[in-house]
Parts: sequence; C-alpha cells; structure tokens
Amino acid sequence: MLSFLKSFVYAFKGVVFGILNERNMRVHFTCLAYMMFFLLRYDFFVVTRTQAAILALAAALVIVAEYINTAVERAVDTASKGEISDFARIAKDTAAGAVLIAALFAVAVGFIILYQPDAFKAMFAYYAANPLSAVIFAVSFVIAVLFMFVNPETYLKIFRRK
Repeated sequence: MLSFLKSFVYAFKGVVFGILNERNMRVHFTCLAYMMFFLLRYDFFVVTRTQAAILALAAALVIVAEYINTAVERAVDTASKGEISDFARIAKDTAAGAVLIAALFAVAVGFIILYQPDAFKAMFAYYAANPLSAVIFAVSFVIAVLFMFVNPETYLKIFRRK
C-alpha cells in the first residue's frame, strides 16, 4: 500500500517539474485555467455537458502530449550526452510535433464549441459595465504572461535575497 501511495507522490512531482521547468506547459495550463474560469464563473457561453467533456478531453490531450514530449526530450538528452544525432533530433522533433497536433486539435475543438458571437458580445458588455472587473482581468492577464514566460527560478531568487 505504501508503494502505491508513493507512486502518487512521484507523479505529483512530475507534474510540478513540468510546470516549473517547461514554458509550454505553463502556457497550456494558463490557457486551460482561463478557459475553465470563463466557462464556470460566467454564463456567457452555452456549453452542454458533452461539449464540456470534449473540451476537457482536448485540453487533457495537449497537457499529456506536452508531458510525454518533456519525457522524450529529457531521455534523449540523457542518452545522447549532448551529441544530437539524426535519430535524437527526429525523436525530439516528432514528440514536439505530437504536441503541436494536439494543440491545433484543441484549438479547433475550442473554436467549434466556443464560437458564440453573442457570448463574446455579452462578455465585452459585462467588462465595459464593470471597470473594476476589467482591471482585475487585465492585472490577472499580466500576471499570467509573467507566469508563462518568466522562469519560476527568477521568482524564487527574489524571495531568497537577504
């Protein structure tokens, strides 16, 4: 039983590693967070349970593909010891290609399900009528961009200074 529980700890460590060390992972998680926030917080979009499940599956596919890509890249880097052979390059490129295909699929699914012009009009009208909410959203967006594109080690260095 203890080894079973430890497997969850190791898996959680892998999830955290991906978020802390892979910029694209942070991009995927941030996009997922915003999508889920707008779908769950407001009633702008009309989404059936089936459509929500399809959106969740598409998002999970992208994140899973990104984790597999990370594993392939790290394994290839370890095995090749810095010398990138054609086979190593192909392995890394095809793994990255799988992520690209999954991401394009997820965007297409999102567009098909969430292209609701009336919902976007209602959302813009809401933020126009609620400037404080618009400012909070803008601040959250700036924080999200920093989270996505600034290495988390940079934040940790700020807090470690004495």
